[in-house]
Amino acid sequence: MTYCLAIKVNKGLVFASDSRTNAGVDYVTTYGKMHRFVWPGDRVCILLSAGSLATTQAAVNLINKDLEEGDDAEFNLRQAKHLYEIAHYVGKLVQREQRLHEKAVEKSNISVEARFIVGGQIAGREPEIYLVYPQGNYISASSETPYLQIGENKYGKPILDRIITQDTSPEDAARCALVSLDSTMRSNISVGPPMELAIYAADSLEEPRHMSLKLASPFYKTLQKRWNEGLKRAFNRLPRFDWEENK
Repeated sequence: MTYCLAIKVNKGLVFASDSRTNAGVDYVTTYGKMHRFVWPGDRVCILLSAGSLATTQAAVNLINKDLEEGDDAEFNLRQAKHLYEIAHYVGKLVQREQRLHEKAVEKSNISVEARFIVGGQIAGREPEIYLVYPQGNYISASSETPYLQIGENKYGKPILDRIITQDTSPEDAARCALVSLDSTMRSNISVGPPMELAIYAADSLEEPRHMSLKLASPFYKTLQKRWNEGLKRAFNRLPRFDWEENK
């Protein structure tokens, strides 16, 4: 399992992901879930992946292969005029890979399903984020819920619901994303470091600010400490029961 999320605010996009691909008492592996494709001045596309590692790796390999083929490819990231075309393309690749292993799945009962978040901006268009399902279909974020999640999402959702609005700054959204990841890692062993964070400024069409954070990274340790301290202070300020007031 894994946990990835993308946030769309008025001034940009934020992407965050963990790197754990397997977990157990004595077996843990890591693999980056964030894939960045940037052509300065033209387009920025960021993919986050969750689900079967074999399927997500195969899909990313096919994306790179189509880019290498250039105009000879049936479609690639540089040919898209709208970001939803890229979401549709990624959905087709996921479906293709899953169909290749249908018989093996029936025998082994192992899931090869994968989900992607596709986000970024194409010159002349608005920044967008899409969630691509294993069935190949996709949805976009809304003004009411300006974020998308894949993987182990339930533990990190409450902070997003309480903090994120369209007016949130990209930097605050990025801090919120890290807290969301931290909350998930505390509750689920299948989500773990290192964490990747990308902050894209709307209309810049440039490489996003990118960070890779380990548990020992000074920035992450400070953020985690201050969040924990803030939660304890808030808890201690909760109203007392009537029978406590006289104590």
